[in-house]
Amino acid sequence: MTAHGGEARTSDEERAAEEERAVQQALAIVGHQPQAAHSPPERSGGTARPDRSGERPPADRAGETDRAAGMDRADKTGRTDKPNRAAVTGRANGTGPASPSTSAKPGGRTGRPAQALAPDSAASPQAHRTRAAAWEGACALAERLGRSTPPAAHRLPLDQALGHVLAEAVLALTDLPPFDTSAMDGWVVAGPGPWTVGEGEGLLAGRGSTEPLPDGHALRIATGARLPADATAVIRSEHAHCDAAKGLLHPSREVVPGQDIRPRGQECRSGDELLPVGTVVTPPVLGLAAAAGYDALVAVPRPRVEVFVLGDELLSAGLPREGLIRDALGPMMAPWLRALGAEVAEPRRLGDDAEALRRALVSSDADLILTTGGTAAGPVDHVHPVLAEIGAELLVDGVAVRPGHPMLLARLPEGGPCLVGLPGNPLAAVSGLLTLAEPLLRGMAGRYTQGRYRAPVHEEVHGHPHDTRLIPVVHRDDSVVPLHYNGPAMLRGIAAADGLAVVPPGGVRSGTEVEILDLPWASASPWTEGCFT
Repeated sequence: MTAHGGEARTSDEERAAEEERAVQQALAIVGHQPQAAHSPPERSGGTARPDRSGERPPADRAGETDRAAGMDRADKTGRTDKPNRAAVTGRANGTGPASPSTSAKPGGRTGRPAQALAPDSAASPQAHRTRAAAWEGACALAERLGRSTPPAAHRLPLDQALGHVLAEAVLALTDLPPFDTSAMDGWVVAGPGPWTVGEGEGLLAGRGSTEPLPDGHALRIATGARLPADATAVIRSEHAHCDAAKGLLHPSREVVPGQDIRPRGQECRSGDELLPVGTVVTPPVLGLAAAAGYDALVAVPRPRVEVFVLGDELLSAGLPREGLIRDALGPMMAPWLRALGAEVAEPRRLGDDAEALRRALVSSDADLILTTGGTAAGPVDHVHPVLAEIGAELLVDGVAVRPGHPMLLARLPEGGPCLVGLPGNPLAAVSGLLTLAEPLLRGMAGRYTQGRYRAPVHEEVHGHPHDTRLIPVVHRDDSVVPLHYNGPAMLRGIAAADGLAVVPPGGVRSGTEVEILDLPWASASPWTEGCFT
């Protein structure tokens, strides 16, 4: 239900009591386990269990305001200046600060090296993962990280520049038009009429004479042809009558000086800025650049992305069978990333093989790696242990958004690529793609930040008690309609959507304006009435 007033908020006392209960339960469970074993780092000890969405439960809410503020203060490197909460988070997970005895197990979550934690954290990896980033802060951090290292620009011939982003502004190399031209097929005249008609075929585009036209004379002229000096106007063919016997041209309506003439420099003057840095090269951009005299454009290289599909349960063809399901993310990720301006290799299927994942990560020469699945804490979820093993810097470990809560953002060591770990559920993966990968790629490619807008929802939308929700919607008239089939494992709703509504914690009433995230192909997908609402 939609939250109303204080009913939507848990009091500080209730949160403190809830945290204390979680602490006691966590300590009780950990007390029955060997010290070296790594307990599931999902949330507060034994209280953690999947919710109805199939995702990890939300983090404890104590200090959430501080965490959000710390994320908002993240600098370009992704580091934050939020206070160290090692004592609190370590206690909530039934562990203290990392120690040699708890870090001896290779591949275990307790063995994650210090550089895999937030730079100011002395807490255990389990504690770090309880600090889910606010959704807005995670988006902003990802974009700042993408912009933190300006890519080298390169010069591309026009026929290779489509989809790239301009690294240098396009300045007009000439006036447009470069000379006075005719805007219509008809007659070019000088002075008052009637006009004596000149002999010959007249003036054609690309072959016009530059001889002055005497007053009282007219010549046939084609669209785009260069006007002779001293021309007064162009008269359209249908607005004039030629008396062949007398060799005179008579207008059928008033002739205004300058009519149907495209004067030199009407569109721009030489040196004018036509397109700023950051413009995406579209087909019209190519046409304008060519008209302005360009043979090549200086552009930002498209970010190179590799996609690693994890999971032994995934089939690449045929019907689901014997506990196996079709891989929905492999076919979806590559074209989606290309729509965002990236160069994407064919996705690689790695299964649930930690060593294969480690080899793939350390050998990649991509700018960005995406993994699908394996970001939670199950027995074959290898992303966190492998990142710890190779010394990756974990920048975002969980985001307060549903679906997609267990997403992550990391940076591989020694100048390696960035990595976005997407949850395995399809709609949860879409959430991670829009929250972390899309703004990161936008920063890498030098694209402008998308202008955000808001639209009212057509009906009440239920919210998560603490986290942001991303709900597939379709635009209808002056509002957006939430679509059904919006569970973490479902794609039916997003397949029909043209955007996602950003629903704040607690939900919203009908008519409330919410932020809308457009999908890159929305204008190409007509809405089919009634199929998904």
